Amino acid sequence: IAIYIIGIFFFAVNDALEKWLVADYSVGQLLFLRSVGALFVLLPWRGTAIRSIRAQGEWRLQILRVLLFTGDSFSFYFAAKAMPLADVITFYLSAPLIVTMLAGSVLGEKVGLLRWSAVIAGFVGVVIAMQPTSAVFTQAALIALFGASCFGLSIVTTRRMKAPHWLPLVVLQFAGTGLVGGVVGAGVWISPPAFELMLMFVTGVANIRDVIPFARTPGSADF
Repeated sequence: IAIYIIGIFFFAVNDALEKWLVADYSVGQLLFLRSVGALFVLLPWRGTAIRSIRAQGEWRLQILRVLLFTGDSFSFYFAAKAMPLADVITFYLSAPLIVTMLAGSVLGEKVGLLRWSAVIAGFVGVVIAMQPTSAVFTQAALIALFGASCFGLSIVTTRRMKAPHWLPLVVLQFAGTGLVGGVVGAGVWISPPAFELMLMFVTGVANIRDVIPFARTPGSADF
């Protein structure tokens, strides 16, 4: 429990860093440099990663998953640039509702009344605690909702894959997102000072933790 709480703390710190950085840099540039930081940490496992990717197969699901995570990442940054962070997180916390809904219809997992009640009660409680502002009714809110939907669908896609290993999932996710970010952000590149460049790399390292639980947990509804 203590380790999980520490992880959630860094999750919040990471979101705050991204909100701060996106005020001065383009979304594409941030996603590219974030991916560079993540992939640099994974360099010691590059041989294992290449072999795992070749053995993993399921390329349609792999490509779909990369596209969904790319949509999720772009949406979060764009929404965070236009809305208070608490409002963006409120929308993203609807992802468990999406996952729970799809776990039964798409994955055939058993989702009973007790689980539904817990998910809904938890969502309502968090919304009350975060006290979203009137910004949740703006056009940027639609982007946040789209991002939350992509996030939820990406989790279901991960669970749909046959015993996925975390390493190829992480490598393909950041390689795909970084490639799109580099293309989009090339025309509006701003050279960051060393400290802010380090923070961009840190957000990439912190985001690695998002993938591993969904490749290992018993079911999507437990998200």
